[in-house]
Amino acid sequence: MNHDHHHGHGHHGAGHHHPMPDPAGHERAFALAIGLNALFVAIEFTYGFIAHSTALMADAGHNLSDVLGLVLAWGAAVLSKSAPTHRYTYGLRGSSILAALGNGLLLMAACGAIAWEAVQRFAEPAPVQGLTVSVVAGVGVLVNGFSAWLFMAGSKGDLNLRGAYLHMAADAALSLGVVVSGLVIMGTGLTWIDPAVSLAIVAVIVFGTWSLLRESVQLSMAAVPPGVDVDAVRGYLAGRPGVKDVHDLHIWAMSTNENALTAHVVMPDGYPGDHALDEMVAALRHDFGIHHCTLQVEEGSTHHDCALGHGHGHGHAHDHAHAH
Repeated sequence: MNHDHHHGHGHHGAGHHHPMPDPAGHERAFALAIGLNALFVAIEFTYGFIAHSTALMADAGHNLSDVLGLVLAWGAAVLSKSAPTHRYTYGLRGSSILAALGNGLLLMAACGAIAWEAVQRFAEPAPVQGLTVSVVAGVGVLVNGFSAWLFMAGSKGDLNLRGAYLHMAADAALSLGVVVSGLVIMGTGLTWIDPAVSLAIVAVIVFGTWSLLRESVQLSMAAVPPGVDVDAVRGYLAGRPGVKDVHDLHIWAMSTNENALTAHVVMPDGYPGDHALDEMVAALRHDFGIHHCTLQVEEGSTHHDCALGHGHGHGHAHDHAHAH
């Protein structure tokens, strides 16, 4: 049996995966984004109170949920770097998957609240102080836009960072909509523009969040991570010298940017030596972005049934790790 003990610091292969995110850069990004957004929430709520604008106070409440979302994502990013323990033998890497899921749910809940508020405002249009709303929301566009930019690079290869990025981008879009509707209301006096713009933005946010939610649910169910081609991995292992068959192949995500694999490799000529297995492990890391590999070599002299049940030996990869 061969284990890959290099915990998550190599590079993924060209063409398949993105480099591992730079933790130090993201620590700064989280600290800066949380600080800026917390300050903006306080300013926005104060101005909303002074201008009697329920829209601004509601938006401040929504921005507060985003600060919580960022704290969640940051906490997970820190936890996922924690060292393995006797109980958590992979460390707390899975917390980043839970945070991505939590962020998706928070965003959906925020969208529900905004939509509910907007529908009520159609029924009872409130007088809107266009100028104050537009100016404060304009500051919101800058704060949220800058925060989103901080996470943009990391969001491509890490679902947890994508959750933080989507949260900030959604807020920037919402604030921009508030700016536009404030200006339009100043010019035309049509108060229904405000809730109409809110509903349009909610639709855009829900569309963007759906894939985050779906992917984070899949990863939390130990599905094969997106970007990993199971058939290509199986083909690579089956094509190695001396390999007659590959079964019990499992690939799953340990965190939003680290993947693991277990497989049984049937080699009738016996154990090929550490060097041959090291080569396979290095290729799985480099070409397929799989950081933690456990390969069990068998001679095929006895019949092995997959512990997950019948007919799994040669089918598609299963989404579960188990030991024999």
